[in-house]
Amino acid sequence: MPKIKTHKGVAKRFRVTGTGKLKHRHSGTSHLAWRMTSKRVRNLRGTDPVATCEEKNLIRALGKGGY
Repeated sequence: MPKIKTHKGVAKRFRVTGTGKLKHRHSGTSHLAWRMTSKRVRNLRGTDPVATCEEKNLIRALGKGGY
């Protein structure tokens, strides 16, 4: 059987934690942040867990997990 290739776009945007959960960076922080309030920019820092309904497809795109 051929190996499953990693979707590189997904690999750059998501990371798998040690417990197998996925985390992602907040959107809207790259540029034009001067329009936002300081509170909003501050709250967009860091990462958030991915919704559980999306995890199955993302793990498949990352080439991890059995099928």
